[in-house]
Amino acid sequence: MRRILPLATAAVLAASAMAPAAESVGGDKAFSFVALGDMPYNIPGDYQKFDRLIAAVNKTKPSFTLHVGDIKSGSQPCSDEIFQKTLDQFQTFDGALVYTIGDNEWTDCHRKQAGGFDPRERLKRVRQMFFPDPQKSLGKMPMAVESQSRLMPEFATYVENSRFEKNGVLFIGIHVVGSNNGFETIDPEAAKEFFERDKANIAWLQAGFKRAQESSAKAVVIFTQAEFDQGRFPNGSMPRQSGFTNVLDAIETGATAFAKPVLVVNGDEHFIELKPMRNSRGKAIPNVLKLMVYGEEDVHAIRVIVDPDSAGVFGFVPLIVPENLTK
Repeated sequence: MRRILPLATAAVLAASAMAPAAESVGGDKAFSFVALGDMPYNIPGDYQKFDRLIAAVNKTKPSFTLHVGDIKSGSQPCSDEIFQKTLDQFQTFDGALVYTIGDNEWTDCHRKQAGGFDPRERLKRVRQMFFPDPQKSLGKMPMAVESQSRLMPEFATYVENSRFEKNGVLFIGIHVVGSNNGFETIDPEAAKEFFERDKANIAWLQAGFKRAQESSAKAVVIFTQAEFDQGRFPNGSMPRQSGFTNVLDAIETGATAFAKPVLVVNGDEHFIELKPMRNSRGKAIPNVLKLMVYGEEDVHAIRVIVDPDSAGVFGFVPLIVPENLTK
């Protein structure tokens, strides 16, 4: 069930008290990026809203923008034409746009309303269209990124798993999606895909945290689509068949060893929320915050202020497009 929260949530206001506000950031290495996802969702109606948000993002001139997946709803066609339309919109960001894949782009494509596609075939097509050069982002001014497909030849398939560094902060993109991370035990092909991708994600996280420690990074940002389903279990712990357990354990292990601020950015549930990240047993992981971005009918974004030399490193400012507000 989708939770409805007001646009100016207590979580975002609390975040401003936890980390430097935009007005107070003045370090030489300070920068900002924009986080968004689950858009355009209800199409074609949201195309105009997304264009307005892109224009608002361009005015803020962030160092880059992160899109955490779901470029349409799960009940709309997974066609090349719909993929291309959003890809064209991605290319209107003035700066770099780094994208990670959502479940609506492939795991849900078997649905009749979505066209009855083979999910694995659609995933292959998304990789072809959105990652023609896995060592570059999207956007008008693409930036260089490191790709797991190039750094780890044994995981050459995973062109979407990227990482890059900005002023001492390491950003790590991993392909973890809603719908239990694509783990379907009744479908042998889905299970095979899940186990291979889960292995790649764990290896990429481990390598990322190792890189962060070796480079004495000030902080780490992990961006992905899935909400990890943490809010759906009363005791907060993951069931054994959860497709998220291994990733959560890898985040906890890496963050504990790193012992500096870690921010996990995700979408999936379509409301804004900022709270401590919980592990697979439902316990908060020290030094790890989880930011869930706007989505679906709330076509807005979050501007993340990063001051690597401050204690909290991260501050958060909603980027609201008034014309996109719904009743």
